[in-house]
Amino acid sequence: MNEPTEPVSPYRMLAADLELVDWRERVAQMYLSGLDLAGFRAARNEMFATHSQSPIPTESRPAFTGLNYFPANPDAIVEAPLTPADGGIDIDTGGPDGVVHYRRVAVAGTPWGPLTLWWIEAYGGGLFLPFRDGTCGSESYGGGRYLTDTVKGTFGRGVIIVAPDRVRLDLNYAYNPSCAYDDRWACPLAPQENRVSARIEAGELVYHPSGH
Repeated sequence: MNEPTEPVSPYRMLAADLELVDWRERVAQMYLSGLDLAGFRAARNEMFATHSQSPIPTESRPAFTGLNYFPANPDAIVEAPLTPADGGIDIDTGGPDGVVHYRRVAVAGTPWGPLTLWWIEAYGGGLFLPFRDGTCGSESYGGGRYLTDTVKGTFGRGVIIVAPDRVRLDLNYAYNPSCAYDDRWACPLAPQENRVSARIEAGELVYHPSGH
């Protein structure tokens, strides 16, 4: 027979909600700041090490020494033409968000292959660009990485619209989804059309907890 679980205090839930708001606000401020790439990565490391909403497991944070990245790569900054696209896809997040519908916005013709920009069809919406490339599963996270997810405050840097038919992509800002750090997170991963065989040697590497 299972023991009854203690109900979560409403004050504890309130604190967690406000901490998440603070995390997202700080993420947006960091993306919109004037920091260069090195400064941005240092600020991100500080947040991951100290913030209560960090995706790094609580027990791992005392030993956390920072995230790993490919060296800055100027060849990973490109302007790509956009081709309008239609239709959509449903992605099961595997978590409490359930199945989320994404609408195709456009396809970017990149040197590594076509990448679809998605719009999250939820309240307020948001631009989303997940991808999986030839480094995934070895140097970078096997499930793929994100370049932007504006619902989470990642404005600019990785994806900047420069004209109605062109986009600037900076893959140095590619980052891991939260599930790359801890199994308690469930994340939508790149659909088949956002998987390219080319190696994109830029952005965040796979996370290895200290001592592993």
